[in-house]
Amino acid sequence: MKYIDEYRDRDVASALSEKIRAVSRRRVRFMEICGTHTMAIFRHGIRSLLPENIELVSGPGCPVCVTAMEEIDRAVKLAQMPGVIVTTFGDMLRVPGSSSSLKNEQAKGAMVKMVYSTVDALKLAADRPDREVVFLGIGFETTAPTVAAAIKIAHEKGHQNFSVLSAHKLLPPAMDALLSAGELAIDGFICPGHVTTIIGTSSYEKVVDRYHTPCVVTGFEPVDILEGVLMLAEQAEEGRAAVQIQYARGASPEGNRAALHLMNEVFEPCDSPWRGLGIIPRSGLAIREAYSGHDARTRFDIDVPSTREPAGCRCAEILRGAARPPECSLFRRVCTPRTPVGPCMVSSEGTCAAYFKYHHEEGD
Repeated sequence: MKYIDEYRDRDVASALSEKIRAVSRRRVRFMEICGTHTMAIFRHGIRSLLPENIELVSGPGCPVCVTAMEEIDRAVKLAQMPGVIVTTFGDMLRVPGSSSSLKNEQAKGAMVKMVYSTVDALKLAADRPDREVVFLGIGFETTAPTVAAAIKIAHEKGHQNFSVLSAHKLLPPAMDALLSAGELAIDGFICPGHVTTIIGTSSYEKVVDRYHTPCVVTGFEPVDILEGVLMLAEQAEEGRAAVQIQYARGASPEGNRAALHLMNEVFEPCDSPWRGLGIIPRSGLAIREAYSGHDARTRFDIDVPSTREPAGCRCAEILRGAARPPECSLFRRVCTPRTPVGPCMVSSEGTCAAYFKYHHEEGD
């Protein structure tokens, strides 16, 4: 399919919209499972270009949002320990835990630093051998290889004061969990181009075969997303279920073998808690025994009690696509970007943050 090659500039979106309307007759629900897609869909008003019979819902694609509260509590507990510097990405600082956040601990004097990459955290460990530097590793298969590289470098160079609290997640098991739960009828997935560049489209084959649910890997430009919707609509109308690549400029069936090899060398799959989805088997990444010296879970006593979501917060349902932010009684009234109750309002890729910023253009 070469729709994008047939048109130029702003006419592309209009042409794709017309094609979707001409093709689609069934009432279908497609889920994007990437926070970057969520923000792009809202920012560019993609929903307004689609016929009423096509519904787009946001899934658990925001890495900050799906990080379980217990992981936040572990990071907070680490920040409270003398001699420990906790490093992580900016959005994670403000995510509320059970009783505090990394930002709050920082305000109290704890050594919490925002970094832009694991390289920054590793450099800090090299510069401060008198401190224990812990990196809170979050994200999907896109970021995991870079964290694996930092662990391997620290191991090889003898930076024993560098460790990682791994809260990384694997995307295909979450897709399986969503479909097996049967809470929401999903007629197709809009899959993220960057994750797929690493894992390859073959990673989605089991989901397609088991649930007869099509997957289309798309880029993040408006025309990428619209073409992806068109491809999903065509499959739905024809009763097909296959993995297709819209993002041909980056994705391939085999993925990035070097990145996968590095990730698999340092990490191994483990059962992992997801906010909104519970514990999903083999959906997380644990640090292998060979690199356990850089595993914050084994280096520190960071057991935390069981957690419970804040009263009234519907982030869990929103992450499953079972509710929309305006349906939450806290949205805009209590929960805002300045005073977030749940992570979906904190993260720049969160669904609640997207609704808060753009919903006036798309309606509730």
